Amino acid sequence: MKIGLYFGTFNPIHAGHLIIANHMAEYSDLDQIWIVVTPHNPFKKKSSLLDNHHRLDMVFQAIEDYDKLSACDIEFNLPQPNYTIDTLTYLIEKHPNHNFSLIMGEDNLKGFHKWKNNDIILENHDIYVYPRISEGKTEHELIKHPKIHRIDAPIVEISSTFIRKAVRDGKNCKPLLAKSVWDYIDIMNFYK
Repeated sequence: MKIGLYFGTFNPIHAGHLIIANHMAEYSDLDQIWIVVTPHNPFKKKSSLLDNHHRLDMVFQAIEDYDKLSACDIEFNLPQPNYTIDTLTYLIEKHPNHNFSLIMGEDNLKGFHKWKNNDIILENHDIYVYPRISEGKTEHELIKHPKIHRIDAPIVEISSTFIRKAVRDGKNCKPLLAKSVWDYIDIMNFYK
């Protein structure tokens, strides 16, 4: 099975994340998308980042109607800080029959050469890249690499930062979130 790994803090998961993940599941050769919730780095204090289990719960709730999307907490139990190469190594050991690929925004491809063991990642894993407007067009030399697959996905410019600020300011941002996620944020009084 070909699995696309979509990493992020998902603080909170929003409509843009779901649009990208579902598009990758439906319009690429990936069989499933695992939404990998990145843990809170214990060495960094960031008050706006919710605890791991709250963010994971919101992902579970947001994707309950999507058969090809799964929530993944694999990095919660790995040594900190998390490096993608270590996560991939662990996943390959745990799931030897799966073929793992990465999903990233075009903006992240610019800095990929700085990632730990990026050459090994690129040698062994495909990377599915979706477009981003906010960072402009990326014509990085990697875009022509045979392991890089540029996917013509919808461009969605919604950010978790915007949503957190909107909630804090008392704005109605319900259309940007799954109803269950909005309800969870409201009941738990998050981001206020």
